Amino acid sequence: MAITLPIYLDYASTTPVDEEVLSAMLPYFTHHYGNAASRIHAFGWMAEEAVEIAREAIASLIHCTKEELIFTSGATESINLALRGITEPFSSNKNHIISFATEHKAVLDTLYELEKKGYDITLLPVDSNGQIDLTMLHDAIRDETLLISCMYANNETGIIHPIQQIGAIAKEKNIYFFCDATQAVGKIPVDVASEHIDIMAFSSHKIYGPKGIGALYIRRKNPRVTLTPQITGGGQERNIRSGTMNVPGIVGFGKAASLCMEQMDEESKRLTALRDLLENACKDSMKICIHGSNTTRLPNISNICLKEYRGSGLIPDLCNKIAVSSGSACNSGNLNGSHVLKAMGIDKDDMKKTVRISLGRMTTEDDLNRAIEHIRSIIN
Repeated sequence: MAITLPIYLDYASTTPVDEEVLSAMLPYFTHHYGNAASRIHAFGWMAEEAVEIAREAIASLIHCTKEELIFTSGATESINLALRGITEPFSSNKNHIISFATEHKAVLDTLYELEKKGYDITLLPVDSNGQIDLTMLHDAIRDETLLISCMYANNETGIIHPIQQIGAIAKEKNIYFFCDATQAVGKIPVDVASEHIDIMAFSSHKIYGPKGIGALYIRRKNPRVTLTPQITGGGQERNIRSGTMNVPGIVGFGKAASLCMEQMDEESKRLTALRDLLENACKDSMKICIHGSNTTRLPNISNICLKEYRGSGLIPDLCNKIAVSSGSACNSGNLNGSHVLKAMGIDKDDMKKTVRISLGRMTTEDDLNRAIEHIRSIIN
């Protein structure tokens, strides 16, 4: 018997590998299988060339030089390398970090670990729209402040933060600015140069590339950023991140980045139209609240509270027909509810009625119409 799969509307969690990406990767599993660090024969040269071509493509996507990019296993490793690597050289004199209550758990949990080691962490609140107060940020800066850490766009609500203004404040105060841009890269324009971002983490599997490969941007001048390595060994990636390079993954990452460059403008408009269709259709027939709708959002994420829902389990009720989530996939087992919605002042009852619907390259209008009918059916 064939299994009927639900409609996939959880693209903020992960994306399918694009067929063009897979085609680009396949030869590096079978025919071009050399180690990129083996620089004494043709197999290694071919692998190294493929890595550098991919690095160039990814650098173009975020407007940096390829020398400013290193490859990691994903955004979580990039975040850990950035936060741990930047703090170690300054632990005695610059030990203050400013971040925000709605950051991804990969950032928050790493900051908690740094706090145990004696670093002073300030987590600033957000307003009911999930946005930050730039005056509050400015006032939180001290002489011993080393770093500001702020995500580009929130993974649960899609809210886009004022990155350029934050970068300008950091530059004015001679403070490093780290940005987790995992949800933003490839979906909206990101320019590390004009936005004064000094270090930035992102990942392949959010942009139709393979899992298990990510990148970290590290500024080389004005200011030059130096990180203490967290993985040592073979000296790969300019001694910042040792380990045999995932050549097929890197090739796929590069191809995914190139496709995003080609399609971003058109795809952003298409997804915005589909998101608006979804939200308006729900508003027309149900009592709902869209968290973060009063500010700038990513085109593909809707965080919807179904006010009339009275069932025992919203996500199980929905997921027999549509694949959605209650928030971050990395935090799906948390019984205390979303820390993002809590920080926005959403009460526990509404948290239980809230679903994150995230659209992607393969989402069609027909998919959304069927999803809307299913949402109506569990409400009614």
